[in-house]
Amino acid sequence: MKWYKKVLSQYTDFKGRSRRQEFWMFVLFNFIFAFIAAAIDNILGLAYNDNGTGPISLIYGLAVLIPGLAVAVRRLHDIGKSGIRFG
Repeated sequence: MKWYKKVLSQYTDFKGRSRRQEFWMFVLFNFIFAFIAAAIDNILGLAYNDNGTGPISLIYGLAVLIPGLAVAVRRLHDIGKSGIRFG
């Protein structure tokens, strides 16, 4: 859980490095929380018919979009790749 909090606290930091454990713990907790958000949507009857998610899942997804991109770019820096280059 501390890795998840660390990623969220560094949500605008696209420089530096992110170790493997930090990245994968964020992915794990992000998956768990997204599953819980989708379950809450379904329990409350807020889920959209086509995919089973709803507004709570959408808000959570938008909230972790930038931190997820930042940790992915930092992970690319750690393995010697550029997270900024396009093409």
